[in-house]
Amino acid sequence: MALKHPGLALWANRRFSLWLLLLALVVALLGLLVWLAGRYESSLVQSRLDDNAAEAAVDILSGLNRNLQAVQALHVGEPGAQAWEPLARQLLQVRREMLRLEWRDEALGVSGVVETPFQKPVFGQLGRPSLQADVGLACAAARRVSGPAYSVSYFLPQSGGLGMEVIDMCFPLTNAGRLSGYAVATYSLQSLLSELVGKSLAKNVGLSLTEADGTRLALHGAPARASRTFVARQLLDLPGSTMVVRMESRLGTPALFPNVLTALVSALSLALLAVLFLLGRDMRRRLQVEHDLGEALAFRKAMENSLLTGLRARDLQGRITYVNPAFCKMVGVEARELLNQSMPSTYWPPELAGVYQQRQEMRLAGSHLARESHESVFMRRDGTRFAVLIMEAPLINAVGKHTGWMSAILDVSEQRRNEELSRASQDRLQASARLAMVGEMASLLSHELNQPLAAISSYATGSLNLLQQGLAGEPGPGEPALSDDLRLAMRCIAEQAERAGKVIKSVHDFVRRSDRVRESVKPQALLDAIMPLVALQARKLDMRIALELDAACPPVLCDRTMVEQVLLNLARNGMQAMQGSLETGPPPGLALERVLTLRVRPAAAGAQGPWVEFAVSDQGEGISDDVARQLFTPFFTTKKEGMGLGLSLCRTVIEQHGGFFGYDNAWPQGTIFSFTLPAAASSTSGAAAPRVLQES
Repeated sequence: MALKHPGLALWANRRFSLWLLLLALVVALLGLLVWLAGRYESSLVQSRLDDNAAEAAVDILSGLNRNLQAVQALHVGEPGAQAWEPLARQLLQVRREMLRLEWRDEALGVSGVVETPFQKPVFGQLGRPSLQADVGLACAAARRVSGPAYSVSYFLPQSGGLGMEVIDMCFPLTNAGRLSGYAVATYSLQSLLSELVGKSLAKNVGLSLTEADGTRLALHGAPARASRTFVARQLLDLPGSTMVVRMESRLGTPALFPNVLTALVSALSLALLAVLFLLGRDMRRRLQVEHDLGEALAFRKAMENSLLTGLRARDLQGRITYVNPAFCKMVGVEARELLNQSMPSTYWPPELAGVYQQRQEMRLAGSHLARESHESVFMRRDGTRFAVLIMEAPLINAVGKHTGWMSAILDVSEQRRNEELSRASQDRLQASARLAMVGEMASLLSHELNQPLAAISSYATGSLNLLQQGLAGEPGPGEPALSDDLRLAMRCIAEQAERAGKVIKSVHDFVRRSDRVRESVKPQALLDAIMPLVALQARKLDMRIALELDAACPPVLCDRTMVEQVLLNLARNGMQAMQGSLETGPPPGLALERVLTLRVRPAAAGAQGPWVEFAVSDQGEGISDDVARQLFTPFFTTKKEGMGLGLSLCRTVIEQHGGFFGYDNAWPQGTIFSFTLPAAASSTSGAAAPRVLQES
């Protein structure tokens, strides 16, 4: 099981804490919403109850004022007691809240009394005279204010152990501005509540009249039972008496959800909590999937970045849509420069861009989706070309639709270089085998040619002896005299036969790698040995030989025969190079004479002593770069009949002497081949001017 990273665990804990905080916040908001809705509903109920209490107080005052007007109407025109009583009874039948009407004179004496027909006389138990003081106070107050005045409420016991709170209203009667008596009306406080307050206001509420200290005087109705009670109080200010209208309601008490809107909001909040829960679970799953996808993408990206194979994707229009780092490193171009790049690409060599574009257009236009591979050449940013192997296949998406091409590109330049090295090694092995065969053939030829060359030398020597004996006597009659040229020719034949034998012996020793006999030879002697053959070839080719010999040059320590062959080979190569330049001619503006220069001069002294430099300079076409790379390769030649071993053997001979063999370009044209040989002994003679000899 994979271990979780501590950072991921910390991030997961923080995310879980945020979800808990969000859940707590939503619950708190929902509770606050319900509480505020309940408070609002409660305030609405309380406000409505306060309005009803005020309206009830207004109803009571309005009813009392109407009753006052009706009482005043009874005394209009000062009717007699006989006429007043029927009218008063009619009024009591209509106004059931009034229990008794009295008509009193100026001294508060009773002139007429009418009782309500709906119940027994209210003063039947105590009698009216016992409560005269309350009436007197109310009438005194009425006389002072010239208007109605009410007494304080008092309790009247009734039969059956019952009783009621009543209040008296006294109104002064005047005639022509003079007090003529008083009209007194007795009210039942409970009847005031039941008769004067509107039925709609008194429904399902408890309505009562209380004193200022809260003592209840009268009660009408009772509220329904509930968990909470709402109370509204309204002051009932009567002239001479003050009471409080108290309204108690237990209807409309807010429950857990005060109204439909709050319930709807609460339901939506609960739905939101459920959605949040589902969203959280979905987000957890999504995060897990994203985490797994991220790990998969990171793993695939790591694999792509670790690949040494270049990857390239292109759409159906040929635009590059993806490259991996290996491909960018391969061509030396940034990925942002390659993306959305169309044909021709920046990594195509300019000389091959047309061919590549035509090939790509044919591939994109084709309907077949075959997988294929081919070799090509790409170009880096610095212009370096390198060989690549491209394996291309169609790019198919998840629904099976062909959307482009995917290429895997391998840099095979190193492989090709190894193949070239292997091929070069094979060529060298073949050359070595051929050299071994040449060595065997040279050894065989040296063995076979020694006998005929020895015979030629013997015959030449014998001929010279006979010529010498013939010179001792006079020629006979008819015998021709032998010329000096014939003797010189025979001597040259003997010398060249002897020299050929030495060459073959040297080649035989060279092939057998036996110890070579080196001797001290003057440079002049080396040049004199090859000059007859070089001069003979120069006359045939119409060329001139120039010798430049520094008199200060000491003798050299070398294998005379082999060094003479090196000088002869270089001289022949120079004359052949100048013969080949006859077809092309000299550079414009220059008239060159075909001269082969042989130069000998002291070289810079090295760690092993002084050296002598030999140089052969021609005025041929020179050496091109292609030829220079293979100049000393065995069996490489530019001549139709050459074997390609001359320069290679020359360099081998000089290097065996410890010297340097090289070449340089001559001005204005031509080549200078030079080599160095060690001096045999230091020379103390002074330097002399170079001696120049010319032969045609």
